Amino acid sequence: MANQVEHALTEEMLPLLQKECFVTIATVDFERKIPHVKAISWIYAPNGQTVRFLVDHRSRMIDNIKANDGVVLTLIANGSTYSITGSARVVTERIEQLPLKLSLIELDVKEVRDVMFYGAKMTMTPSYEKTYDAEAAAKLDRQVMEVLKKTE
Repeated sequence: MANQVEHALTEEMLPLLQKECFVTIATVDFERKIPHVKAISWIYAPNGQTVRFLVDHRSRMIDNIKANDGVVLTLIANGSTYSITGSARVVTERIEQLPLKLSLIELDVKEVRDVMFYGAKMTMTPSYEKTYDAEAAAKLDRQVMEVLKKTE
C-alpha cells in the first residue's frame, strides 16, 4: 500500500481491527490545540468505513472529539505502519452493561495511508500483556468486544 491513499480499510487491515489490538489515537487537545495521543486496545471495525472503540468516560479524548472531530488512528501491522484518518463522534457517553464507566466512540474512516518510512519494514507487531488479574481481564475483554460488535 506504500504511496497510496485508500478511502477505507483494506481487506488485509479489516481482520486486524476486528479483535483486540494495540493502536494509538491522536486527537486535538480542545484547550491547548496540540496533539493528544493515547494508546488503546478495545477497538473493532465492523466494516471498512467504520472503527469503534471504548475509552474511560473521563478521558480527555471525549472533550477533544466534541470540540474537533478529526482523529488519527495509528496501527502497526503487516510489516508497516498505517495512519487511519477520519471524523469521530461520541456515540454513547456511558455503556451501562459494562462494569467500567466507558464511552463508545465511532470513527468514520476517510483516509488510510501507509506511513512507514522508505526502505524499511516493521519486523514485529507490538504486543502487550495485561498486568492485572488475568481472569478478570479476559472477562472484561469479552464483555467489551460484545458491546463493540453489537453497537449499530
